[in-house]
Amino acid sequence: MTEALITVENLTKRFPIRRGLGFKRSAGQLTAVAGIDFTIRRGETLALVGESGCGKTTTGRLLLRLDTPTEGRVLLDGEDIQDLTGEALKDYRSRVQAVFQDPWESLSPRMRVKDIVAEALVAKGGMSREQVRARVAEVLVQVGLSTDMIRSYPHEFSGGQRQRIAVAAALASYPELIVLDEPVSALDVSIRAQVMNLLKDLQSQFGVAYLLVAHDLATVRFMAHQTAVMYLGRLVEYADTEEEFQHPLHPYTQALFAASLPSHPDLVHEEIVLAGEVPSPLDPPPGCTFHPRCPYALPRCSVEIPVLREVGPGQSVACHLYEEASSAAPSVDTGGTGGANASRDRLDLGGPGGSASADGMAG
Repeated sequence: MTEALITVENLTKRFPIRRGLGFKRSAGQLTAVAGIDFTIRRGETLALVGESGCGKTTTGRLLLRLDTPTEGRVLLDGEDIQDLTGEALKDYRSRVQAVFQDPWESLSPRMRVKDIVAEALVAKGGMSREQVRARVAEVLVQVGLSTDMIRSYPHEFSGGQRQRIAVAAALASYPELIVLDEPVSALDVSIRAQVMNLLKDLQSQFGVAYLLVAHDLATVRFMAHQTAVMYLGRLVEYADTEEEFQHPLHPYTQALFAASLPSHPDLVHEEIVLAGEVPSPLDPPPGCTFHPRCPYALPRCSVEIPVLREVGPGQSVACHLYEEASSAAPSVDTGGTGGANASRDRLDLGGPGGSASADGMAG
């Protein structure tokens, strides 16, 4: 098995809620991430999926050390990243980088491309100006941009080119992990395919690992080796991607996959309509947080929090339905996971226009 790069143990993040004059009165806590565990292996991609507000982006921020965990820890090669200071912290910042959803927002409009890409190298230090310039030129070529562009500003580029610049900036410091927070959702469909192929090529070439935060299930299936499904801050299912897409176990995962658009109009899959709305993270329901909407809820689901446990090779689920080996777990036909059936082969960009195939990008 591939060696673990990042290990997350009981990771929890609560944000205090304050109200009143001067926001001095405590009004409780919002639990964004609630005791999750996972591993990111070297050279592989772990995807976090779930509805908006489930804690995916907060998890990414905790790995980037932009937020401090309330409980638990993030280990890089076995070392708690919260213990890092000085040069060790600088080294961590260069080893773990990020690419955000909107390159127009994440790239400074006042900086030239050469300065954006070189920023992490300059912050880390230890390289001459000539070495920095050479590295900037090298990484721009690696992401498919011309070195003639280094003196241009972000507003002079298309959305796809700006995202390539963001990838180049993340790649410049030779990172071992890149947090990809919705890296293609702001792009046109044809450009998405190009950027996704680029990210996979870079992973294959340099062995970089990704934490992929995404809503689009086709993107997840195409890019991720493992997929973790989050609901109200907790992991409800964690499995090898192909196994999870072929055989989703948790009722929430089944509903999530069934809600995706089919990749072909003739494909039919069972629709699962969930009752009610997502509960507020300020006042989550007791027991399993999904039980008020779950069509298979048991009496114990409203009082007992299920534990994420392995139920098969490479697949774990947090659901009381699977705690007894003899229990008849629900089975839902998602028609090959509906619109999320992009294979993990290279996406077909089509003809000269560069349009992605329907199988690759539906959903």
